[in-house]
Amino acid sequence: MDAAHGAGPGDVDPDVVELATRIFAMARAGDTASLDAYLSAGVPANLTNDRGDTLVMLAAYHGHADTVACLCRHGADVNRLNDRGQSPLAGAVFKGEDAAVQTLFAHGADPDLGRPSAVEAARMFAKEHYLALFDRA
Repeated sequence: MDAAHGAGPGDVDPDVVELATRIFAMARAGDTASLDAYLSAGVPANLTNDRGDTLVMLAAYHGHADTVACLCRHGADVNRLNDRGQSPLAGAVFKGEDAAVQTLFAHGADPDLGRPSAVEAARMFAKEHYLALFDRA
């Protein structure tokens, strides 16, 4: 969580940690309606966990294109890298989550961003349809 990144573990209110844990679980599970309600109430769309994974990273990696689209409508940064330098698009390519890949790309995800990038992952795993989507075939 961004707010907690600079704070020590004992400095964060346990209720805030519990709420953040639930919100990350919603992104992983594709609970778009609940997540949308929290985002509408002010939860930041670019909330990150202790590994730098954003909500959009988790939703994309687990194949929840509708949740990714919801996060994008709330201003999520589709190009934000996690602490390991991975992009949401590369994660979705790696997992073969076609709808999530298409949704991220349609919302401006950069296929050359991160290491490995989405283009590199598509080449590594011979996912030619992604290379065609990214105009790299």
